[in-house]
Amino acid sequence: MKALCVVRLLLAFAAVCVPYLAAASPKRGVEYFTNLEVVTQDGETVRFYDDLIKDKVVVVSFIFTSCTDMCPINTARMTQVADVLGDALGKNVFFVSISVDPENDTPEKMRAFADAFYNGPGWTFVTGSPENLKTISYQLGNREEKRSDHINEIILGNDRTGEWARNTPFNEPERLATIIQEMDPEWRMETVIPPDQFLTLDDLRRYQVSADPGQVLFRKLCSGCHTVGVGDRVGPDLLGISERRDEEWIKRYIRDPAAVRQSNDLAAIELGLRYGGVRMPNLGLSENDATDLITYLNGQADNIARARAEAVAQQDHHAPVQPGNQNDTSDAAGQPHH
Repeated sequence: MKALCVVRLLLAFAAVCVPYLAAASPKRGVEYFTNLEVVTQDGETVRFYDDLIKDKVVVVSFIFTSCTDMCPINTARMTQVADVLGDALGKNVFFVSISVDPENDTPEKMRAFADAFYNGPGWTFVTGSPENLKTISYQLGNREEKRSDHINEIILGNDRTGEWARNTPFNEPERLATIIQEMDPEWRMETVIPPDQFLTLDDLRRYQVSADPGQVLFRKLCSGCHTVGVGDRVGPDLLGISERRDEEWIKRYIRDPAAVRQSNDLAAIELGLRYGGVRMPNLGLSENDATDLITYLNGQADNIARARAEAVAQQDHHAPVQPGNQNDTSDAAGQPHH
């Protein structure tokens, strides 16, 4: 299972935007996508094409709520894209996540899964009858019988223009948000980057990702659910994690969180209760990977502590002199002493 998970991750990292599946082809419409009934995370019965696809720019993904590897990671990555899209999500762009396990994914389970990642507008999680979901998934390219083998790509489309493409949730969130919005010709026409906004070579060198393997792992696998010093996301803020847990515990949890939970570890139980919507999946990481992640997190904690200390020192340096200070040579009326 771990080897399979690593293979999936490598394939996701290597994936790039596939050329349009139907660029310059006639609009597919209801005949292709079907207008079968599906049920949203709110328990509402809707028509798949009329209510979720018609005349919209959409991003379609496949999930199941009991998934313990790729689904939580992919959904967390798409949450980052949602953050970048901001108000455009629910207005110009719509996400649709389709269950590949409708027998078990009730609307209530889909709601709990959705709430763990995102609670804003524009993202619909759908379940329904197995027959309907199988037909819809087949038309969208997910033709695997086994739920754990479902495609982990996302489907991008503009129903108005008939343009459809595939991409990977492991693309950088900012880049993926731009690719999604570029599906809309009006957005492409209206969005012009001023010449002074283009990056110079010096900018590229300054902003490029370092060769630190822990940073690369964190950005690709962890940043969808965790931050370092910015607060809780889907999972806890990892700032100061080495002060809260010993290194061996952190390594064990990174490498096999399910085994730690099954051992009745109190810390793991507390995490499960606090972040019950989603459990950390098994990422198939090696001990060296875990060490690299911990090294990166500790380095980030040191950098943040240093920056905060410098900010406090700078604030103290510019603080106004308080009344009554021993260096104050004025009397109460503000006149200098003679």
